[in-house]
Amino acid sequence: MLDAFTKVVSQADARGEFLAAGQLDALSSMVAESNKRIDAVNRITSNASTIVANAARSLFAEQPQLIAPGGNAYTSRRMAACLRDMEIILRYVTYATFAGDASVLDDRCLNGLRETYLALGTPGASVAAGVQKMKEAAIAIANDPNGVTRGDCNSLMSEIGGYFDRAASAVG
Repeated sequence: MLDAFTKVVSQADARGEFLAAGQLDALSSMVAESNKRIDAVNRITSNASTIVANAARSLFAEQPQLIAPGGNAYTSRRMAACLRDMEIILRYVTYATFAGDASVLDDRCLNGLRETYLALGTPGASVAAGVQKMKEAAIAIANDPNGVTRGDCNSLMSEIGGYFDRAASAVG
């Protein structure tokens, strides 16, 4: 996993170049916005159980065949596995958000996940729908202006949304 700083330095080093002004400006901006990033990660982490439970509840209300006999989330063991997977995806989204880089999400969570779901007969479109529901809930919680660092968070919320979109695309 590379954080944004290590990634920029590694890329410049591989090219044998100094850091460009644009790269330094982008990193400087990231530092200036770091409290917002930490607030967002803290909020998502503190509400992870609620985010996952509500997303699953909504998904199963829309797709009741998943929890019907023979469905992929039928039996408590399969339901627990589904909730565990949703929680893992959410956890890696918070890691990516904190680092400002998707590589940890890709490398440790998403690579090979679609193939695993295909092998298990898990409907990827349903998993992707659950991830989108987590996205909506997480962004609503992270973007609540009460009790956090003030300022424009549109870019950060877009970044967080992008991580969820990346996860949904990887499994769908």
